[in-house]
Amino acid sequence: MGKVVLVTGAGRQLAGRFVRRIQREPEVARVIAVDVVPPERDLGEAEFVQADIRQPMIARVLVEHAVDTVVHLDVTGTRPPTFGVGGTTKATRGRAALKETNVIGTMQLLGACQKAPSVRRLVVKSSTNVYGSASRDPAVFDESTPAKSLPSGGFAKDTVEVEGYVRGFARRRPDVAVCVLRFANILGPRADTPLAEYFSLPVLPTVLGYDPRLQFVHEDDVMEVLRIAASEPRRSTLNSGTFNIAGDGVLLLSQTARRLGRPTLPLLLPALTGVRSLLRLVGMTDFSPEQVRLLTHGRVVRTREMRETLGFEPKYTTAETFADFARGRGPGLLPPERLARAVDRLGEALLDRPADGSGTDGGPRRSPLAP
Repeated sequence: MGKVVLVTGAGRQLAGRFVRRIQREPEVARVIAVDVVPPERDLGEAEFVQADIRQPMIARVLVEHAVDTVVHLDVTGTRPPTFGVGGTTKATRGRAALKETNVIGTMQLLGACQKAPSVRRLVVKSSTNVYGSASRDPAVFDESTPAKSLPSGGFAKDTVEVEGYVRGFARRRPDVAVCVLRFANILGPRADTPLAEYFSLPVLPTVLGYDPRLQFVHEDDVMEVLRIAASEPRRSTLNSGTFNIAGDGVLLLSQTARRLGRPTLPLLLPALTGVRSLLRLVGMTDFSPEQVRLLTHGRVVRTREMRETLGFEPKYTTAETFADFARGRGPGLLPPERLARAVDRLGEALLDRPADGSGTDGGPRRSPLAP
């Protein structure tokens, strides 16, 4: 008969794209797309069910459609839009409603999956945010590394709670293959994540004295790894477990600014907190405290299990992911090539200049910003 796949959060860009992608799999007979708001884009031949996963109705959807694979993508840090008359976008839901969807919605969905005998596979979108960002962090996190400082709020805390409930479900339903995907920051031409909004600012506020290491995963690679996780495994344990998902390599925050052609505005941490509040007030970006910590300390994860156990090799590196994202954002205030040369010259000048301000040959040193 073929597989019946249910996808949550289908009204969002990423989940809607996966709904369209998974329909092309020969083993999939039907796709049930679920969200509390109608999707803005066509979902192909998928059947859309307007339902709130926080409500008991989701259990009836699983049973009526005999769903065997659940892909839970409605765990996010981006506030979803609501829709007014004629489908026009209006004010976004607040943080409290978002937390309810992430945590209470996951609890309700897992409870429904536990009672549905047809469910045999569960895929959950998580985030490397579960590791937090702190000054005492290890250089690289793997899936078993405990966080030095657990997230105290926001989306990061939501993901920690969600993963706790998923582990409980896995113990209660050992017959269900459970796959948790901890994604690094997702970027690409269509990305609508909080970090994508931050990189779209004309000037990037940063924390004075810090240049964190960042990792990214391309939205195309997200589609492919979700497809693998939702598919029948070649071995019984292949698509089960918890996996870090990220492109190879890292970029410093200063490198991302140069490649975008956007100047940075280094601020003391209290001042950056004030800027964060102002940006959120005017609706320019969802600049959360966890994002400030990421832009202070950074985060890097190991992806060996992704390759060796899950069998997934990303098409894009971190640098290639960011380059594709940057091409979709258009030119910044400064030409990236000229900005990079100026910064390199400045760095060389600071490294080579003696304490008396003269050049290495004893003569006056030329300005590094001179053409």
